[in-house]
Amino acid sequence: MNMYIETKRLILREIAPEDVDAFFAMDSNPEVVKYVGIQPLTDLSQSAEMIKSIRNQYTENGIGRWAVIRKEDGKLVGWSGLKLIKEINNHQNIHDLGYRFTPEYWGKGYATETSIAVLNYAFNEMKLEKVFAYADVRNDASNHILRKLGFEEKETFIDEGDHCFWYELKKENYK
Repeated sequence: MNMYIETKRLILREIAPEDVDAFFAMDSNPEVVKYVGIQPLTDLSQSAEMIKSIRNQYTENGIGRWAVIRKEDGKLVGWSGLKLIKEINNHQNIHDLGYRFTPEYWGKGYATETSIAVLNYAFNEMKLEKVFAYADVRNDASNHILRKLGFEEKETFIDEGDHCFWYELKKENYK
């Protein structure tokens, strides 16, 4: 796939095996995974398996989440991107927008900045007609970002025991 996108402040690129330490630091933090339906990671091998799974998605689905790197210092600050989900909430084969960042980088606009780049890629390069997203109803920050991006809340559903808002963004409604 060899994905690479630049924004004003950030680079989105394929997640690589050497990102394992940064991913573990992020996903072992309870605040980071509070609303995503997983427990904090406890072993570096869990991050290595997650990266392997994402890299398999690149091959199998032609798309997957991307590492987010700050241009100013080359630091990996999180991930953002699309994921093909085979089945969720009575939907099949949907492209889901998602993002996750290390807490010290929350509130800096990185989720919005990368999501705009990802949505432009989805609608202009991949020629998708719709992109979906979902977020825990308690995750005010993520729900705010999705609404700001133009996603329309369609319903709520239960995902692994958590109540989530289900969002849809149609290409014709994307600004």
